[in-house]
Amino acid sequence: MITLYGWGPMFDCPSPSPFVMKTDIQLQMLGVEFDRAIANLEAVSKHKAPYVMDGDVLVQDSNFIRAHFEKKLHKSLDAGLTDEQRAAGWALERMVEDNLAAVMRTERWLKDENFYKGPIHFFDGMPEPALSDMVAGLREGMAATQYAVGIGRHTEAERMQLAEWDLQAVAIQLGAKPYLFGDKPKAADASVASVLISCATEFFDTPLTDLVRGHTNLVAYMDRMKATFFARAVWPATEMA
Repeated sequence: MITLYGWGPMFDCPSPSPFVMKTDIQLQMLGVEFDRAIANLEAVSKHKAPYVMDGDVLVQDSNFIRAHFEKKLHKSLDAGLTDEQRAAGWALERMVEDNLAAVMRTERWLKDENFYKGPIHFFDGMPEPALSDMVAGLREGMAATQYAVGIGRHTEAERMQLAEWDLQAVAIQLGAKPYLFGDKPKAADASVASVLISCATEFFDTPLTDLVRGHTNLVAYMDRMKATFFARAVWPATEMA
């Protein structure tokens, strides 16, 4: 019995988390049969999703989930790629997850109009004054983290310039191909497409949306990935805090 824990559709995305989307796609690519359930972040040591229960084995973090099932199934999501392509795929994953996703989080969590339209609903049902105290502490912590890693030290225009450079790199790598490395999706496609989908949603008011959608090949790529891996609604109803 294998269960992926995360969240289903929110913010006009297959999941509010690109990392949950990534793992969902990679498990499908590996041919794993699994159920989906709403995450309880207090129940796991890393306090984040996605995480997977494979029988009695808990696996946390999208990268380690992938490694666990590749080893278990003796399969590789990068089968058929050269060493140079595998290296490029890993670099693309790290670029979008560590930089582009950080820009996206800043837009969602630290802009008042976006936070109170979107992420605040993770905590629906929490009574006042606990809600206000928790939200204030959470957003202050997010701002401090973003400042510490550097992205929070930039102006919005500078963040968008960094994002555009990332997007240009992805668009160049994709070119006119269906997927990043040819006719079939590989490991990096799960990561890159998930972050792009998260950045491109029109649910939030952010210039990031137009930056992604300004690349026609990226729009077609996102649509292709969503049609392949998220055509059906398969998540249980999302339960908030």
